[in-house]
Amino acid sequence: MSVPDAPAPGVAGSDGTVPWRDLLSAATARLDAAGIDGADRDARRIVAEAAGVADAQLALHLGVAATVGGVARLDRMLDRRVLGEPLQYVLGHWAFRSLDLMVDHRVLIPRPETEQVVTVALAELDRLGGRERPTTVVDLGTGSGAIGLAIATERVRTSVWATDASAGALDVARANLAGIGRAGARVRIEQGEWFAALPGELRGTVELVVSNPPYVADGAPLASEVLDWEPAVALFSGTDGLDDLHVILDEAPEWLHGDGVLVCELSPEQGDAAVALASTRFEDVELAPDLTGRTRAVVARRPR
Repeated sequence: MSVPDAPAPGVAGSDGTVPWRDLLSAATARLDAAGIDGADRDARRIVAEAAGVADAQLALHLGVAATVGGVARLDRMLDRRVLGEPLQYVLGHWAFRSLDLMVDHRVLIPRPETEQVVTVALAELDRLGGRERPTTVVDLGTGSGAIGLAIATERVRTSVWATDASAGALDVARANLAGIGRAGARVRIEQGEWFAALPGELRGTVELVVSNPPYVADGAPLASEVLDWEPAVALFSGTDGLDDLHVILDEAPEWLHGDGVLVCELSPEQGDAAVALASTRFEDVELAPDLTGRTRAVVARRPR
């Protein structure tokens, strides 16, 4: 048992086994030597995954002898992380609000900023009676399903339509749908470009449309972990990053009912432009901040 390029483990049991504590030290050293930011944090997450325990339980498991299979899995994950693959893809899953979502290179990594967009969307849904009566929500460009599945899980009277043009992304979303239990019965997943995936009978009936569309300007500088690993089609959207927002704003009014709301995630510097665009299609438009106070979403109410 060993971790490639790691220091030799300390003294183990008389049967030659190696405890996870030694493998954690070796994994941390390897990631640190590779220049991985937060090497200690990432090593703990990877070792917990290899050991098959929850992160919070790792400390209680460090004295346990590692299995051959566990060490092999640890080695594979470390190899990937050393090459720069994001930790979320290496682990194969990531937390989003109350969910534990499968993620891989076919979908964007769920981020805290998008969790806050869900909070904004839920507040709008509640204002429209989402806790008291059946409502319909559309999650455009669902990716892993993060937004739509979170809403379905947290609002038990809501039906959710989740769309995406990417067949690969929808495979991930369907895998995540299978993991949310009874709430999954209220979710439909359809392939297609934005609203084109929806059945015509939904026109004029939707209470809430929510989306985390591509909003990075073409050629904008991004961290290598994002640029080299996450799907470009879910990141970039024209010279100002607003091409897809244009499409969504143009088409949303025909799908929303008279008091309906559109909530779209965006980049902080796009706020003014997003308000100007949305104001041509909606009567009431405002920007919503994230937890750091930076603009994170445009909220457009009552389509014209």
